[in-house]
This record gives sequence, C-alpha cells and structure tokens, in this order.
Amino acid sequence: MKLPTRLSHHTGGMSTAPLREAARVIVLDDDQRVLLLHYAEIGGFWATPGGSLHEDEDHPSAARRELNEELGVAEENVQLSAQLAERSQNHAVAGREVHQVEQYFLAYLTPADIDLAGATQTDNIRAHRWWTLNELRTTHEMVYPIGLADLVTNFLDRGMPDQPVILH
Repeated sequence: MKLPTRLSHHTGGMSTAPLREAARVIVLDDDQRVLLLHYAEIGGFWATPGGSLHEDEDHPSAARRELNEELGVAEENVQLSAQLAERSQNHAVAGREVHQVEQYFLAYLTPADIDLAGATQTDNIRAHRWWTLNELRTTHEMVYPIGLADLVTNFLDRGMPDQPVILH
C-alpha cells in the first residue's frame, strides 16, 4: 500500500510523518454491546474493526471493506452512520512512523452477520468479543479508542453530534 507523503498537522505543530488515513467502525448490536477485536501487537489491545484507506478509496468504502476483510461481513449488509468521531496520532506501522487520522462510523450488526470463516485479512487479530458498556468502563485491558464507552453512551443518549467528536 502506498502512503501519501504530504505533511500532516497534529497538536503541537507540524509532523513530517507520512499521513495514513484510516476508517474504523464502532459495531453495535441490538443489546447495545460493542464488538472489539483483540490485536496481538504492542503487548495486546482491543480496538474497533478498521484500517487504512486504499488509494482512491473514501472512508465509508474503506470501513465496509475492512468489516468484510476482518470479520467476513458482507459489505452490502453494512449501513454506516455519518462520521461520529475522529482520532489523530503518530505511531509506528510496520516499523515506520506515520501520522494516522482515523474517522469513526457506527454500524448495527448482529452476531449472525459475523462470518469469521469468510474473513480474508485477519492481520494480527487473535479474538473478537462483544462488550457491554459497563465492561468497557471497568476493564483493565487496553481498549482503543480511549473513552469508547462514553462516546457510545453519548451517541445512544443524544444521537449523532453536529460535528464529529475529537478523540485523544
């Protein structure tokens, strides 16, 4: 995959790290549980499904593709919300520093929509799990994005915000 080489901005000034745009999906079921994937990288962590955009791909298309690749979800079964949140940070990908900007969307799926046998790119995914909001608030495991339970609770209580929520 080719990374754009333009300069990216982040809190604290200018970053010369290449920009890596990503789309992530906060998957909810009818019981308001959140689906997270456990990645074996960096000591292990839980995160929402998603990944980087391919060249000439928009964020919603990338989000649907990633759900298909990571969880075997048929792309035509995925209805995404408008962009709910955004997170920006520098981190290493394949040993190379990048400035990743993630756009977060919501999708409602059922456990039956998940077809792990149909997943084609599981990367370093070791497990998937449906979490209650209370479990997300009380876990001692690393979960990204930080504040996910509050973000989902605010959405459920107030609906879609006028502007995407900026996550840290």
